[in-house]
Amino acid sequence: MTEAVPAMISGQPVLILKEGTSRSRGKEAQRANIMAAKVVAEAVRTSLGPKGMDKMLVDSLGDITITNDGATILKEMDIQHPAAKMIVEVSKTQDNEVGDGTTSVAVLAGRLLEKAEDLINQNIHSTIIVDGYKAAADKALESFNEIAIKVSPTDKEMLKKVAATSMATKLVSENKEYLADLTVNAVLKVAQKTEDGYKVEIDDIKVDKKAGESMDETRVIDGIVLDKEVVHSGMPKRVDNAKIALLNCALEIEKTEFTAKINIERPEEMKAFLEEEESMLKAMVDKIASAGANVVICQKGIDDVAQHYLAKNKVLTVRRATESNMEKLSKATGGKIVISIDDLSSKDLGAAKLVEERKVGDDKWVFIEGCKNPRSISLLIRGGTDKVVDEAERSVHDAICVVRDIVQRPLVVAGGGAPEAEVASRVRKWAEKLSGKEQLAALSFADALEVIPTTLAENAGLDPIDILVELRSRHEKGDVWAGVDVIEGKVKDMAKLNIYEPLVVKEQMIKSSSEVASMILRIDDVIASGKTGGGPMPPKMPGGMGGMGGEGEE
Repeated sequence: MTEAVPAMISGQPVLILKEGTSRSRGKEAQRANIMAAKVVAEAVRTSLGPKGMDKMLVDSLGDITITNDGATILKEMDIQHPAAKMIVEVSKTQDNEVGDGTTSVAVLAGRLLEKAEDLINQNIHSTIIVDGYKAAADKALESFNEIAIKVSPTDKEMLKKVAATSMATKLVSENKEYLADLTVNAVLKVAQKTEDGYKVEIDDIKVDKKAGESMDETRVIDGIVLDKEVVHSGMPKRVDNAKIALLNCALEIEKTEFTAKINIERPEEMKAFLEEEESMLKAMVDKIASAGANVVICQKGIDDVAQHYLAKNKVLTVRRATESNMEKLSKATGGKIVISIDDLSSKDLGAAKLVEERKVGDDKWVFIEGCKNPRSISLLIRGGTDKVVDEAERSVHDAICVVRDIVQRPLVVAGGGAPEAEVASRVRKWAEKLSGKEQLAALSFADALEVIPTTLAENAGLDPIDILVELRSRHEKGDVWAGVDVIEGKVKDMAKLNIYEPLVVKEQMIKSSSEVASMILRIDDVIASGKTGGGPMPPKMPGGMGGMGGEGEE
């Protein structure tokens, strides 16, 4: 609808927004936003935990994605409502920052808004709710830090437990122990010690995937895998003790930037011209050979003649490698990326024990293995079908992220909803000392935190009320790590079951969900532009031009 404001000129309303613009205000706008956010949270809620269900997402082209990763589900859903999009963004932020807890953050944000709606219905102003949530979130963060367990950043056993916990909720849960071992080894290999601890760049772990064989064939390679094949059939397919030249220049005769004509009148001149071109290419290859390189990875094209000379010199060559792969190869082999052949020397070469072309499925890939102290490595994921491999890649990404989180900040909490239940108990006790309506908001925040253990119970087919009553009772008695064991369907000590998660995942979950809930609650006016272009026609007024009051009109 077109919005009219109460201001009147000569008894006619003034239209200030263009035609097709809609506007909702006050509680109506708040309720619409809360409802949209709750619907999105409900969409991912059933996928939380080891007994959570998967979602099949079909896009407009008919491509299918099967996953229970919250960020992936929300990203693939074509969401239009602006408030609902904010829940998608918060899940994406969680994924970018800590790599795990993407479903939990959306579910918690939805429950915070649900609790806030109850308070709004009791005529509590949204500003008071926001203030109460802010204070409760700070208390929750403080409580998480109080119960966190300090660990060693290189404690392989603890890191494996955390990686296995991350993958227990995924499609790859049957292989979680094996994959956890691989991810821990991969992260520790690329971890760099600094003055403040360790630093891990996720990009240094190159994750490749290929359908075929079983998931047990997934492995870490101390080097890089390139989904390219050797450029010439006459070249060796395997090179031991490789000396690798990394070239960011074409092994071709470059065309001049300006247009030029060469007049050739006799066959001898033609022959000399072709021989000169060939000798230039041969000189390039000779330069590579004289530097001692027996493997060349080139980012650009390679002329057929150059390929011939490289094959004669028994140099294994790969062309058109991507820029990111070249950077990873430089880190892995210790080689320097050379921009000009003339600058190439033996000092610029990288080293690897083995470079070999192998068949992976239907394709030929080049494996560069056995790099000494590689700062970049590859993780090759195998699986029965493309869909399985895609989901395995998402699961391994989450596992790598949580291991990275602990290596960089070595604090953990138990899983299974135990820390949320404990923190909810602490926030509730703290909230009882508050005065005024803020206390109600803080108590609602504590109740909302319990959505994680209750959802875990619901998804496992348990009675959430029975579980919640027992959880509260156990935590009142001081059993900090009492959580939901969905396998046996009981409340158990999660630390004894070796279920651990990084503290930073929980911290990010509290920060993100409370912020997005507060932002949505503060909106009391939604003005949506119309889809059509052009402004509205001015109203017709008697006795004058359209939209213009006639002089002297009352």
